Amino acid sequence: MNYQLTIEESEFKLEVESFLASALSPDLADKVKKGAPISKRELANWTRLLNQKGWSAPNWPVEYGGTGWHLVQRHIFDSCCRAAHAPPLSGFGFNMVGPAIIKYGSEEQKKEFLPKIQNADLWFCQGYSEPQAGSDLAGIMTSATRSGDDYIVNGSKIWTSSAEEADWIFCLVRTNSDVQKQKGISFLLIDMQSPGITVKPLMAFNGKRLWNQVFFEDVRVSTGQRLGEEDYGWTVAKSLLGDERLMVSRVAENKRIFGNLLEVLASQEDRGQEVPESFRREISELELRIEALEATSLRILGKADLGGQIGAEPSMLKLKGSELVQSQDEMLFKLIDYLAIPMDTSNSDRQSAGPELYEYIGSGRYHHRGYTIAGGSSEVQHNIIAKQVLGL
Repeated sequence: MNYQLTIEESEFKLEVESFLASALSPDLADKVKKGAPISKRELANWTRLLNQKGWSAPNWPVEYGGTGWHLVQRHIFDSCCRAAHAPPLSGFGFNMVGPAIIKYGSEEQKKEFLPKIQNADLWFCQGYSEPQAGSDLAGIMTSATRSGDDYIVNGSKIWTSSAEEADWIFCLVRTNSDVQKQKGISFLLIDMQSPGITVKPLMAFNGKRLWNQVFFEDVRVSTGQRLGEEDYGWTVAKSLLGDERLMVSRVAENKRIFGNLLEVLASQEDRGQEVPESFRREISELELRIEALEATSLRILGKADLGGQIGAEPSMLKLKGSELVQSQDEMLFKLIDYLAIPMDTSNSDRQSAGPELYEYIGSGRYHHRGYTIAGGSSEVQHNIIAKQVLGL
């Protein structure tokens, strides 16, 4: 049975669409639509507009500046934002460390960090993966040794997005090597301006800086910057999932990409290029898959809002949503052929060989290849489904 929006939810959708139409800059929306780079200043300005409206933290409790929306409302908001090509806000602050501070932070930490995250006055990056600890996150070796009321941190983190712009990093560190590895981890908030921190870029194949490696050499961190109890950071890290594990279907992103796909199809026809009937059938199938994904996602979110038990459903949504993004990318490549070769002309005198929308399709496709790995690989999702649904 498909989920039908209530009258209140339909009215809420209209309210969101009206706000986006009046508040979102057309220039910013155009950048997001094409996949062009968004500056930190542009994202900060958009975050502050949402914060003035009271909408910057949909997943936070009302008492900490959140909206009090239920999961279906959050899905509606996300879908409307994606459809209007609004830039997504910093997930590290709003979806990860913010909720962790709310749940495990002291009152002092909440007062210090939460308002600044909401208003884009402070930016976080994530310090989880290490050169020898990626999928096996509990195998981290970055150490934090007690020295009075401080920790001395040594080690490195890798694949750290936005570390070059972040003000702080939330970090998993090893505080005890004599216990089971999950039990000897602590969760620290570290000022990126602390002496002893070095950030080195990791360049993508297209010459863009997408990640960093962050090195810690005798970095002094106050114990007051720890979230939760010492050696129990694994519990904090796991809690970051929370309800966010239900918001992994990428429905809104799939709908945004499908809109671009239809625009590319129209541009091909306008240029007099014949589009094979087989391509049209594939595009129709993609549209049906998106509709099925959204209907399933809404049904599961509605069930969760009513207090229903959720099992392997998030794994199903994550699996299907990430694979669907990649399927659409492949269709875009089929349509525009060699014009999909990645070429960012934003900072050069070169001109794109095709329509402006084509320029970032190639880069987007290669970025999206990671969707079936990040946040739990497809193999992991298959295992979860096999265990929880099939009992294997």
